[in-house]
Amino acid sequence: MATVATAPASRNGNANGSTNGTAPVQVGAKRFSDIPSTIEVPVQEDDDFLNVEIDLNNLVDDPTELCDMFENEHTARLYWMTIALAYAKQNKTDRAIEVLQRGSNAMQDTTPMEKLSIISCICWMYLRKCREAPRIPPEGALLSEAKTKDHYLQLATSSLNDASRINPAFPPLLLARGVLQLLKASLQPPSKAPAGGHIDQVKLELLKSALKSFEQASKVSQGKNMLASMGKARALYGMGNYKDALTAYQDVLLKAPDLVDPDPRVGIGCCLWQLGYKDDAKQAWVRSLELNGESRAIILLGLYYLDSSSRAPTGSDEFIALYKKAMIEFTQKSFKIDKNQPLTCATFAGHFLSIKNWSHVESLANKAIQYTDVNAIASDGWYLLARKEHNHGNVETATDYYRRADEARGGLDRGYVPAKFGIAQISVLKNDLGEAKLRLEKMIQPAGKHDRNYEAMILLGTLYAEEVFANEYAATKEDKSAEMRKAIEYLEQVRTAWKDPKKNLSLDPSILLNLARLYEQSQPEKALQCLHQVEQFELDQIPSSDYPEGIEDSAELRNALRKNLAPQLLNNIGCFYSQAEKHDQATEMFQAALSSCMRIGEKGEDMDTDALVTTISFNLGRSYESQGLTDKAVEAYEQLVARHDDYTDAQARLAYIKLRKNPNKDGPDAVAKLYQANPADLEVRALYGWYLGRVHSRKRPANINEDPELRHYKHTLQNYDKHDRYALIGMGNLYMMAAREMRRETEQERQKRSATYTRAVEFFDKALQLDPKNAHAAQGLAIALIEDRKDYTNALPILLKVRETIKDANVYVNLGHTYSEIKQFSKAIENYEMALSKEGKSNDASILACLGRTWLNRGRHERNFDAFNKALSYAKKALEVSPDQVHFKFNVAFVQIQLVQHIMNVAETQRTLAQLEEASEGLEAAIVALDEIAQHPQPPYPKVDVEQRANMARNTQRKQLGRQIESQKEYEEKNKEKLAAIMEKRQAEAKRREEAKQAALAQERERQEKIRREREEMAARERERDEARKVQEDAEMTTDEETGEKVKRKRKPKPRSQSHSQRDDRPRSRSGAKKKKSKRDEDDGSDDDGQPKKKRRLAKKDNKQYKSAEIVVDSSDEAGEDDALDRAERAMENRSSVFSDADPTTKADAAEGGMDVDEVAKQDDDDDEDEEQTARTTSKRSRRGRVLDDSDDEEEEEEEKDDGGAQSPANAAESEGEGGAGDTTMVDAGDGDDDEEE
Repeated sequence: MATVATAPASRNGNANGSTNGTAPVQVGAKRFSDIPSTIEVPVQEDDDFLNVEIDLNNLVDDPTELCDMFENEHTARLYWMTIALAYAKQNKTDRAIEVLQRGSNAMQDTTPMEKLSIISCICWMYLRKCREAPRIPPEGALLSEAKTKDHYLQLATSSLNDASRINPAFPPLLLARGVLQLLKASLQPPSKAPAGGHIDQVKLELLKSALKSFEQASKVSQGKNMLASMGKARALYGMGNYKDALTAYQDVLLKAPDLVDPDPRVGIGCCLWQLGYKDDAKQAWVRSLELNGESRAIILLGLYYLDSSSRAPTGSDEFIALYKKAMIEFTQKSFKIDKNQPLTCATFAGHFLSIKNWSHVESLANKAIQYTDVNAIASDGWYLLARKEHNHGNVETATDYYRRADEARGGLDRGYVPAKFGIAQISVLKNDLGEAKLRLEKMIQPAGKHDRNYEAMILLGTLYAEEVFANEYAATKEDKSAEMRKAIEYLEQVRTAWKDPKKNLSLDPSILLNLARLYEQSQPEKALQCLHQVEQFELDQIPSSDYPEGIEDSAELRNALRKNLAPQLLNNIGCFYSQAEKHDQATEMFQAALSSCMRIGEKGEDMDTDALVTTISFNLGRSYESQGLTDKAVEAYEQLVARHDDYTDAQARLAYIKLRKNPNKDGPDAVAKLYQANPADLEVRALYGWYLGRVHSRKRPANINEDPELRHYKHTLQNYDKHDRYALIGMGNLYMMAAREMRRETEQERQKRSATYTRAVEFFDKALQLDPKNAHAAQGLAIALIEDRKDYTNALPILLKVRETIKDANVYVNLGHTYSEIKQFSKAIENYEMALSKEGKSNDASILACLGRTWLNRGRHERNFDAFNKALSYAKKALEVSPDQVHFKFNVAFVQIQLVQHIMNVAETQRTLAQLEEASEGLEAAIVALDEIAQHPQPPYPKVDVEQRANMARNTQRKQLGRQIESQKEYEEKNKEKLAAIMEKRQAEAKRREEAKQAALAQERERQEKIRREREEMAARERERDEARKVQEDAEMTTDEETGEKVKRKRKPKPRSQSHSQRDDRPRSRSGAKKKKSKRDEDDGSDDDGQPKKKRRLAKKDNKQYKSAEIVVDSSDEAGEDDALDRAERAMENRSSVFSDADPTTKADAAEGGMDVDEVAKQDDDDDEDEEQTARTTSKRSRRGRVLDDSDDEEEEEEEKDDGGAQSPANAAESEGEGGAGDTTMVDAGDGDDDEEE
């Protein structure tokens, strides 16, 4: 479109009306400029006529007397129309219409053709009044009395019909009819079709009718009526055919560059804007404003700069500069020129809306609605009024205005998106969330990938998020997973759009905070990312004046600036860090949050920080606890209790810390005192129940109903809160522990045990009903399934989900037990080691014993000696940690006996004597340990069983192992030399492989180095070739005398020879070579005289390896085929491959040479036929099939020296390279041609 837009420039200097880009055009006359300042009207006085002068610049307001005089004097039509136009020039259109009507009535006796101009002029005045009249009746006016646009259109139609009855082909009527149709089309309601470019059928027919009228007017004037051409362009624009409209406007500008009222440049700019060439549109409008300071382009330029400001970040210097320029330099000036201009009023009203100047908004918006004939401007006016009423809380009025704004642009599937969004906001205010979501979903659906309505996404995502948040506090929980998914989807799309600078969307912290709340339970790491993004945004908003001095480290500066952030944000980030067990970072955030609260208190801001300080201080104390800084935690809790002595949570933590430090005296007293002071507090009751469990853990009563901890939990559920989850889970754990200790020898005992497990499961299930995400209840349920039913299939997924929530060592221990039972020993070992890695569990004897047992089972299953050694190692570690535990001692002895049992079954080739001796030592230690265990007062197994195992090891395994050791000795002595040879061979083989590997690596490095050097050499040669080519190209360039540009030098053609004598007289640079050449030709001719005359013809080759597709074949045909031979010869010369890589100059020389040879052959036509055939045969042989001898090589070398400028060095090298592998016959032919030419 750029070439279309500038098409007039090539003929008119530039697209805006200057000639040759320098001299400005002569601005044409504006509207009514041909009306004189005075007029002399002949008046009859007695028998004489007097000329009465009338000042047309100071006409009286009431033209009655003037019309009476004209009627009495029977003044001619010209004077009536001049007076009327003078009134119209002064914007007194009503007076002009009155004068024209009086004039029409006064000319009743004249011919109808005399009245035609006046009636036509009345039609135009009504059309002018239509442009100035309001679109809708003013407030309070009766519809029947209101003079709206429709009213004047009816009057204009009536006048047009009256004039058409007189002469329908009157040219001004064709123009008026087109304008009338345009105005009618502008008042049609917009199309409601979903397609964006669709036009209502009635409006389209009116525009087509207008276009037809303008084309007829233009045809009558033979294309000279520029107003008709302008009307045609306007009709095309209205139909959405912007390319053709642009061409029509440019055609007007081409024919009438001085036309400024109306100005085609304004139309050109509008078309370019619609086609997406906004900068070109601006240039057209600027030129229009240069030629006419009151051009309508001034408000269009204001809109251009407003549009530019929308692409700049709000609040930036660029945005402020563009916005000021749009409003002050253009919109304000446009308003001063015409205070009723609809587009100016709508634009100005938008500015006053942003500064909340509601009175100006209302007046300007009403003007835009009343006086516009463009539906989009009317829509803007209604929208501005709706925003005003919305802000004032007039919900019903605002809804009505939003609806009108939407309908003015088509409504339904089209309409005005901001107005639809406003209606959705009103629905939210009315708490009609279903209606709001329905409207917002409809707004989002038709949007494409690059045209999404992000404001609607934000509101819709927020509504879904609020539903999810409200459900969390509801008494009856509902499944809101679908709403959560939609909320995250919409808000994440907006978050992604922030990264695209083209979208120019500002970051909204509220969206990130909502996303953080949505991610809090399921994906806490993403929630933390959202909070960090909010933190960075808030830090970026801090002015540099608030930066502390003397801090250069970025981390320290960030920590120092955090005190300027909201304490709630910092506290939330600290909570997520604490949940992720990053307690150092959590402590930093809590401390920064406290500093922020202090800053707020110092500044005296209207915020109650006491509750914030209390919560953050408690969180800080918990963080200190997690870090093991108990003293700091106690200090924080004591400060809290000092400020709020009724803060139970802090008191409970203090009691818990005392109980851990002094479990015998101070701790129990503190817990008992706290429980007596707050018996109804569920947190205190939970702590007291945990305390009772620790006190009675070593000695549980046989009857579970007598357990104090169970009775405490039951009391809590019966008297305080039947839905207390801690009490429910505690009772489930107690029943499960009781079931675990029950006997199971008889069927009745097994049923009783299973019933107790079922009772435990009931409590866990109740807790899960109240809190489906309670990991402790889920873990208890999984353990009960395993212990009661051995249901590992259903229990394992539960434990895996629990592991994601509870970061406790017990979870990994339970997983290790489960994997061990299903014989997945690797995963079991992995989970046990994870449990060991947890804080305070590195020397846990129980976990070490579990690892030893798992390694032992793995060794048995896989028959792996190393696994037995691992099992023995972990069993010994457990015994080292708890040397007083007799069962750990038994475990060591048991593993040593199992190791002996395994190694005795291993083949002699798979074991060593050292291993057997080590196993023997372990067996002896096991025998001693079992004897000691049997004498222990509380052995882990019956004393008799332990003694029997010791005796078996002493009497049986000791002897068997002794025999195995003797056998292993004999085997190793017998095969010692073989084993040494095998080991030596293996070492030699390993050394050889290593040497071969190193040699291969060295060879590869050498190859890579060689490739690198070759590439460098090739690059150097390529640079030299490029430099040589550039030098040659520069030498062939010359300066054009007209343009001054560098152009390629034209080669002068050589003069063609006209005869043999002229050819012989030419200077020859290689005379010696020519003499040899001509002598050889004579010899060839003499030889031919004594031989039968043969000719050669061309034939196609079948061999594809040659460059040429033709060969020379001997023939005995008659001379009648000479013409075909000549044609083939010329074709071969044109396709000769010797010039395929040569420069253009060489090709030109070759072409000229070929033409000379052909002309010489033609001049010999008068010779004898035999001589002609002989000469041609000789010539063809010399050019095609001759064989080079030594003298020819020397000649060619001399020729190449003399003719060194024919080819560039690069091309010459390429020709040599190709000549060796290509068709040498064709290369020789080319050389022969060169010899003959020169």
